[in-house]
Amino acid sequence: MRKRLLILVLPALAGTAAHAARQELSLEQAVAHVQQESGGTILSADTQHRGRRVEYRIKVLTPDGHVRVLAVPADGSAESTKSPAGNGAGGKEKH
Repeated sequence: MRKRLLILVLPALAGTAAHAARQELSLEQAVAHVQQESGGTILSADTQHRGRRVEYRIKVLTPDGHVRVLAVPADGSAESTKSPAGNGAGGKEKH
């Protein structure tokens, strides 16, 4: 009986350990990363909740004069969305 319980509990513990190992980004870290990568000026940044996921929406003025809105996942995954849904201009605006 104990062996069966252990077999059921171990995968659950491994899943939480893997989740804990994934580094969460703070809003400040995401802003710093976007600023460094784009070389632009950060105009605004806020936190968006998408179901269970959290992402940071960061608006940046690029050196060539475009305003881009970037979505950076808070879980640190590489799955960054450069043109989020609902921003029909491909993620940039000309000013």
